[in-house]
Amino acid sequence: MSIYLLLGSEAALADRALSKLQAQLSEERAEVTTLFAADVLVGDIADALAPSLFSENRALILRDLQDLPVDNQPEIIRYLADPDPTITVVFIHKGGVKGKALLDQIKKADVQIISCDPLKKESEKQDFVRHLFLDLGRKATPGAVNALISAVGTDLRELSAACSQIASDTTGVIDEAMVNKYHQGRIETTGFDVADATLDGDVPRALLTLRNALDSGTDPVMVTSAIASALRGLAKVSGANRGSKSFELAGVLGMAPWQIDKARRQLGSWSQAGIARAVGAIALADAQVKGAAVDPIYALEKAVTEIARSRS
Repeated sequence: MSIYLLLGSEAALADRALSKLQAQLSEERAEVTTLFAADVLVGDIADALAPSLFSENRALILRDLQDLPVDNQPEIIRYLADPDPTITVVFIHKGGVKGKALLDQIKKADVQIISCDPLKKESEKQDFVRHLFLDLGRKATPGAVNALISAVGTDLRELSAACSQIASDTTGVIDEAMVNKYHQGRIETTGFDVADATLDGDVPRALLTLRNALDSGTDPVMVTSAIASALRGLAKVSGANRGSKSFELAGVLGMAPWQIDKARRQLGSWSQAGIARAVGAIALADAQVKGAAVDPIYALEKAVTEIARSRS
């Protein structure tokens, strides 16, 4: 077992690093305790790190370490002086000067520091995208990586979503031509704009956004793909434990924590019957825009309207 420090303000990097660690802990069948630093009471951390009668492998994930009250800090300092080899500890700190004294104490211990600082160099962003695809079991050519960054931009969460979707909707090695077809005219963003407006139940905005997306060169197939992806997210999250944190469900659902949070916000206005109707509508629209309809644009507009009205 080990002590990890996820340090930096880039949430997408912290989410990715934490997801990998959680997958590792799951394989080891570790008993995991997650605490938010601002919410802990005196003794909570010591209790989480105390010997257990029920599990040989245990882990503590302490999020937002910079917000930890001063009264709780001695519990961590005492543990660092005599760590338990059967426990994995993951500290998550957003960087900056807040909580720096404790942070310096942790850095002096035998910890593995994982940098989560914003990526500034172009080569770092390229490595990020390439490794995202590898995480998804896919390979991408250098040209595809550069094309994706050019199309989507440098926001790491948008890049994460783009990588996930293109990996799920394609096969084989991801090349530049594939990315250019998929993201021409910033397709991923406009496609998801349509999906957001549609799932919000705003018919006029959804139709206007759809028209703007199509006018900018977005392929109708990419719009149906974006809406289908959003609906799949709703369906997955609707069946998940509401008491679980988004980062705890990320590995199980195959979604990023921020995607789960977004789906949970949208779910408040969706019923199971509404989701089922919407899934049926988008499946029909997908077939129609791929050749089953004489007028694919009309079919897409009809589907967007029907799905938006399926919202409770």
